[in-house]
Amino acid sequence: MSKEINHIFIIAEAGVNHNGKLELALHLCDAAKEAGVDAVKFQTWKTEKILTRNVPKAEYQEINDSTEESQFDMIKKLELSYSEFEIIYNYCQKIGVIFLSTPDEVDSLHFLLKLGMDTIKVGSGDINNIPYLRKIGNTRLPVILSTGMSTLSDVELAFDTLVKSGTPEITLLHCTTNYPCPMEEINLSAMQTLATAFKVKVGYSDHSMGIEVPIAAVAMGAQVIEKHFTLDRNMKGPDHAASLEPNELNQMVKAIRNIEKALGNGIKKPNISEQKIETVVKKRIVAAKFIAQGEKFTDENITVKRSEKGLSAEFWDLVQGRKSNSNYEADKAITL
Repeated sequence: MSKEINHIFIIAEAGVNHNGKLELALHLCDAAKEAGVDAVKFQTWKTEKILTRNVPKAEYQEINDSTEESQFDMIKKLELSYSEFEIIYNYCQKIGVIFLSTPDEVDSLHFLLKLGMDTIKVGSGDINNIPYLRKIGNTRLPVILSTGMSTLSDVELAFDTLVKSGTPEITLLHCTTNYPCPMEEINLSAMQTLATAFKVKVGYSDHSMGIEVPIAAVAMGAQVIEKHFTLDRNMKGPDHAASLEPNELNQMVKAIRNIEKALGNGIKKPNISEQKIETVVKKRIVAAKFIAQGEKFTDENITVKRSEKGLSAEFWDLVQGRKSNSNYEADKAITL
């Protein structure tokens, strides 16, 4: 992840929007690169190792994928092979975008580490998977942990497990696991709760429609943004409906990069352009009417106006009662 001040690490979440097809996955990499994100992320698993054959679909999967097949069969169709992921990894290196993938079980974790991935993304579904989190901690690699479907105590257990197992750096992503997520369920302030509670980098993994919530998250302190995207929201599959299309992803990235610039360094002082403007905008002390030499300055004969020269209005009390050192015509700048 970038160490630049205010650089927001943007992850384009391809997830399973490749529909199990390598060619589509590579096109997603191209779209992510063109949009200007930092990383494109997938999910790596062996279906038999992550779910039972009789587990039902989640509600959003039923809505977004209306086929009669089971969750197992749906997930199996979306699975990419390790050899295909090796092609994707090499392609990302070729085009200059960081490759990330969430390993959903231990074998895939080891494969991705061997491939060269140096940051581990843990999905919300594994926040309670203590034995798996211990294995992740043993890698001694930085972790980005999504916190959907969890309480603060759930996050604490996962966080402590990773730290005790050797994880050197953890970034917590606030997340609401619903696809698409309605605005009233986002609870973006919880991201700041995570920052206060754990004193680590925080970010936001977004499943809402549109781009405004990730942009708001950046303004609220998110240092990592993860957003689902697809080549076509009308494609069949469980996650397409809650994903951005390439032009929307591009708009989101541009907006976030502008917010990066706008955040600044936090030091309150005039910038260079303001220093030029203040000479003719800030108020200065000038003669309200003719003032003879030796006459005292009072509320009746001096006033405050925009003027290129003269004492700043902050010295008003200092000027009061002093004798004029020369004649002053009306509007002439007062000096001591």
